[in-house]
Amino acid sequence: MTKKYAIGVDYGTESGRAVLVSLADGAEVADHVTPYPHGVMDEKLPESGVELDFEWALQHPNDYLEVLKQSIPAVLEESSIDPSDVIGVGIDFTACTMLPVDENGLPLSFEDKWKENPHSWVKLWKHHAAQDEANLINEIAEKRGEEFLPRYGGKISSEWMIAKVWQILDEAPEVYEATDKFVEATDWVISQMTDNLVRNSCTAGYKAVWHKRDGYPSNDFFKSLDPRLENLTETKLRGDVLPLGTKAGELTDEMAKLTGLNTGTAIAVGNVDAHAAVPAMGVTSSGKLVMAMGTSICHMVLGSEEKQVEGMCGVVEDGIIPGFYGYEAGQSAVGDIFAWYVDQAVPAYVKEAAAQEGINVHQWLEKQAKGYKPGESGLLALDWWNGNRSVLVDTELSGLLLGATLQTKPEEIYRALLEATAFGTRKIVDAFHGNGVFVDELYACGGLPQKNQLLMQIYADVTNRRIRIADSKQTPALGAAMFGAVAAGADKGGFDTIVDASEQMARIKDEVIEPIPENVEIYEKLYQEYSRLHDYFGRGENDVMKRLKAIRTEGTKVEADIN
Repeated sequence: MTKKYAIGVDYGTESGRAVLVSLADGAEVADHVTPYPHGVMDEKLPESGVELDFEWALQHPNDYLEVLKQSIPAVLEESSIDPSDVIGVGIDFTACTMLPVDENGLPLSFEDKWKENPHSWVKLWKHHAAQDEANLINEIAEKRGEEFLPRYGGKISSEWMIAKVWQILDEAPEVYEATDKFVEATDWVISQMTDNLVRNSCTAGYKAVWHKRDGYPSNDFFKSLDPRLENLTETKLRGDVLPLGTKAGELTDEMAKLTGLNTGTAIAVGNVDAHAAVPAMGVTSSGKLVMAMGTSICHMVLGSEEKQVEGMCGVVEDGIIPGFYGYEAGQSAVGDIFAWYVDQAVPAYVKEAAAQEGINVHQWLEKQAKGYKPGESGLLALDWWNGNRSVLVDTELSGLLLGATLQTKPEEIYRALLEATAFGTRKIVDAFHGNGVFVDELYACGGLPQKNQLLMQIYADVTNRRIRIADSKQTPALGAAMFGAVAAGADKGGFDTIVDASEQMARIKDEVIEPIPENVEIYEKLYQEYSRLHDYFGRGENDVMKRLKAIRTEGTKVEADIN
């Protein structure tokens, strides 16, 4: 029997990657990266040079098509397989990454009339210029007692769909009027592949406040935000919302020529990058928390009921795995904190010592930090260098290091920062577990678990749970490919459900990181101290972090006025 394959395309912030995967065992046969020609546009628009304001982050829709044009033919050529043996394609994407399209499904930024208006372009997930709108959404929703708000930990993000749409209406009403639909970039790319524009339940649920049973918030709520938004959901957010793994359509003749795949290849509905990693690690049941670990962490767990959990970023029915409620939480900085310390705070002798040993500074610090027992340094830190995402949902909080003395060494601080992020994850685990969304073991994927063994042992010890590590280096792309195989179906050599695909294709390492009992005991004491600091600085008893930021801002304004 001929081997069958699927392709997963993982769209990141700076580039897109296509991975060709064997359906027999999930092995990654070939992969190829295409950097986005326009990258992240945060200063000015291409061609026209129109300048962008602070907190803007845009992208060029054509860059996404370039990934399909370059990377899919590259993996086919590298593997030398027959395109007819590729039965399905799935994609995952950063989210919320959204754009306005016209009645033909074309981005407004493609049209001469609109291309010099920044609001006609793709707003990347990290476009934060809609914060004023997000603040009003949260204030009004809370006053009205809107039922949807607790599903998102009490706050809607400026990164999400509704805030970005409202910003367009506020600042460029002419673009809003010209828009036929506002869509996620993942759904738009799928529409270009299939000539069929549909929405996926993952981005609709987590990023556009859609609910499987209740739909979007009421027209009356949108009217309370702005009368012009009253009919938003039945006009510019209209369209079928389909579960993950659904077949969005088949590859068109035009896209077959562009990619080298066969016309009629099954294409799955779009997905979110971190969420696609869950089935790729074999997690298709409750009780298992998946951590997508990198510069930050996205935490995902499945449940059988809809529960309210403090600080969660969303609970969506069928949002990760059909048949389950998918819960999401997160930490806004993890790897970024370690990188900050290495780049900004370690002494020169550390860098020299690492260079002499032929290793990088992170490796040198990890090696030294392993020599310490839990609690031996006398240090404790709060992991809020980039604010707190879960459970406090407060971007104005900042980092804290406590217990330093004249004898404190760089590796002790490094270890304290590792421990702080583990304590942050413990807060999230406790919030889920304590509200009936049980977390029995942890699964980790991304760059950090592959690089830092000490970090993973600390996480196991702090949470008192075993940890399993992804065996795939391209976990989201593997998950996207699995959904592509589900879209094709078993009769074409794929799978009828994502659970079937996961049983066959998921890849985790054989090793299991077990908590060390004596470490668990000490970390429990340290965690209690962390919790006291967490609540003291994070729940309003002492807002010194916010006051310091206010003083800094006032000082900057005074200096600007003087100059």
